[in-house]
Amino acid sequence: MIKMEQNPKILVADDEPVNRDLMEAILSKLGYRVLLAGDGDQALALALDQMPDLILLDIVMPGLDGFEVTGKLKENDRTKIIPIVIVSGKSEVRDRVKALEVGADDFLNKPVDPTELKARIRSLLKVKAYNDHMVNYQKKLEEEVAKRTLQLKASLDKIKSASLEAIYRLSLAAEYKNKETGDHIKRVSHYAEAIAVKMGLNKATIEAILYAAPMHDVGKIGIPDHILLKPGKHDEKEWEIMKQHTTIGARIMEGSDYGFIRLASVIALTHHERWDGGGYPRGLKGKKIPLAGRIAALADFFDAMTSTRPYREGIHSLEHTIGAIKMNSGSHFDPEVVDCFVQSQDRIRQIKETFSDNLPSPDRGAAK
Repeated sequence: MIKMEQNPKILVADDEPVNRDLMEAILSKLGYRVLLAGDGDQALALALDQMPDLILLDIVMPGLDGFEVTGKLKENDRTKIIPIVIVSGKSEVRDRVKALEVGADDFLNKPVDPTELKARIRSLLKVKAYNDHMVNYQKKLEEEVAKRTLQLKASLDKIKSASLEAIYRLSLAAEYKNKETGDHIKRVSHYAEAIAVKMGLNKATIEAILYAAPMHDVGKIGIPDHILLKPGKHDEKEWEIMKQHTTIGARIMEGSDYGFIRLASVIALTHHERWDGGGYPRGLKGKKIPLAGRIAALADFFDAMTSTRPYREGIHSLEHTIGAIKMNSGSHFDPEVVDCFVQSQDRIRQIKETFSDNLPSPDRGAAK
């Protein structure tokens, strides 16, 4: 049930003191709180400050007339639902029409009949109470929607975090024999994300790369141990088998209904392609290599050079590795990807520090 305001406030604006006094006497007797204004400017100021439940306006007043006050109040979002009654000695049809055109809710002729005034006011206050109820209902609804939206976002963020954690762990399982660490997988994932951010890719693509990049080497699960774990360099036959981890990984993830897994298939297949066409497995060149593959190639190379690997002794310093990447811009790597990587060094160093293998720092005496 919609309840009306207790002791509603009514603003009376009239330049004649006798008319104001008469209205105040009638309305006070009916239990209303009365606000009085002697001109249009005062009426507008009181309405904006006191927010009455109903306004009775004379037409002809000093300063702003009743029509002008009505128009300004109806244009204001705060006051537009306040009922306004034009009370005037003018009874011409054109005055009534103009009152309605500027937004007045009713029109009464002077001298006002107290019985009619009482009936009109009660009716309009019911309308005001209903409008107030709808405004409050809308506000509460919007607040509830905002609250539920935040709850949903929090739940979605939790699901995304769990999904990324699952991806890291499953990717680590695929590389378990290779003695890679979960931190390696996380670093490559976040390096790729940092590059994608600097390249100005859209949020959905950046997130897809973050989720897909950890699975770049999932195809190693299909490489025999004696080749995968061999220290030092592979011979030609072993190398051809080793290179198959790209196509194996792509086949494992191809045909998924989920976009980031399809992207992971692309990354697995193309992260060893080179900008100059000298990579594998397809020898793609330049922008024929998918962008996600070009980004993952650099991210994986950087982590490989600055972390331990069974096929190489020592860890290269960040400066040495960044220098090598710059030298290979336009040959091994996409120049634009290199530029964005170099511009992201603060973030890259932060990622490396956050996801550390707890190995001696290459900048503190490690072999170069």
